[in-house]
Amino acid sequence: MKLLAVSDVEIGFLYSPMIRDRYQDVDLILSCGDLPYYYIEYMVSMLNVPCYFVRGNHASDREFGAGGIIRRFPWGAVDLHHRCVEDDTGLLMAGLEGSLRYNRGTHQYTQSEYWSMVLSFVPRFLYNKARLGRYLDVFISHAPPWQIHDADDLPHRGIKAFRWLINVFQPTYFLHGHIHVYRQDTVTRSMIGKTIVQNVFGYKVLTIPTPEIRSWQRRR
Repeated sequence: MKLLAVSDVEIGFLYSPMIRDRYQDVDLILSCGDLPYYYIEYMVSMLNVPCYFVRGNHASDREFGAGGIIRRFPWGAVDLHHRCVEDDTGLLMAGLEGSLRYNRGTHQYTQSEYWSMVLSFVPRFLYNKARLGRYLDVFISHAPPWQIHDADDLPHRGIKAFRWLINVFQPTYFLHGHIHVYRQDTVTRSMIGKTIVQNVFGYKVLTIPTPEIRSWQRRR
């Protein structure tokens, strides 16, 4: 199956009818934060596929649309923050929003708070393993893992608990944004064990094997 992952900056052709011509075969949209809700909604409406998102450190708690309509999330998308879900395709996904705390802004957390949230996933991951034979397929975040694609300054420093999650549970993909890419030689894709860690700044199109739907999982 094909994933369209986006983060941080709007891409012109994704916010135009061209998206339907280029990516009509996409099965799922994943947003890793700091994108306006209207942009996510447009992609969902044009491709008519499920969308899951987490917020970035610059996200607003509400966005004003035409006619003064207030949005608190992008319509048609599912907030994956601090959740682990099984999509209708059988894909196992989890996510966490934000970045390390560097001021009093929203969607910022300490390393200890990230550890607490990551550890709270463990019972669900173990349940997934017992039930389906794997812990997790895709994890999405805004901030990168510790010492993978991150920077030295506090706002862009990686999350230690994410590195542990990768080492222990080995999802197929760990997708993040937050680190803006302006040079062609910047490393944006790394292999850690069996996990592909991908910075999706702007956008990336990724493929992942379609999970096998077992007989007892099929909807009647």
